Amino acid sequence: MHELKGLDGGGGVCMMNKTWKDEQHPSFINFISCFLTANSFRLNFLPIAPDFIFNCGGLSVAFIFMTNWDHNNIPSLFSRVQKLKGQFGHFYVVVTLPTKDQNDSFIHSYFKYGMELGRPTFMPVQDLEMGFEKIVKIVHARGVCKRQDAISKLKAERERSVQRMDIFLKMLTSIPSIDNHDANALNQAIGSIEAIAKASKEYILQNTDLSAEKAEMITRFFRDPKLYLAPKIS
Repeated sequence: MHELKGLDGGGGVCMMNKTWKDEQHPSFINFISCFLTANSFRLNFLPIAPDFIFNCGGLSVAFIFMTNWDHNNIPSLFSRVQKLKGQFGHFYVVVTLPTKDQNDSFIHSYFKYGMELGRPTFMPVQDLEMGFEKIVKIVHARGVCKRQDAISKLKAERERSVQRMDIFLKMLTSIPSIDNHDANALNQAIGSIEAIAKASKEYILQNTDLSAEKAEMITRFFRDPKLYLAPKIS
């Protein structure tokens, strides 16, 4: 059993519908189990509404997997699709269509039952193994995108934090005699500019290593417009 190549961030949980499992040949269930193990997924059998739900990278992806295109089951398939597409943000339908007649029947049924293109996405495949490999590839891709989005958000937040700290330091070091060490001490002991502006000289002395002269200058700075409106001369 091979591992998917070129896809980072494998691993997660796969939940399989117990009823769907009982309808499949044991050899196909064995293929699924081995394929999931090779790609670091844990398999659970549960009474879920879709045929599969994957949790990967903090994202849930649901699937209906129709392994036998049977004319008698077509109405129930599209009924399930209509019901489930409103319950899952990421939802796909995989349909095994090995013959041209089955493919033609699928296309006719797709429009007969009023499906919207892409809502959800249908994926016709020629065989069972191909269908399940496509499912896992989609899950991998979705999980990687989710992780990359989370990493991008963390990176952006770090950049904003650095920018805020830079503004904080520039603001405090604009006070006469206050340097970066003093500004960092005030940040750690008191916090925001607003909190520092409200702090008394005694409070600053009790909670930092600043001198009495510097504590006096800080309290005067935020209370005397002549000081905080005056340009700093370097």
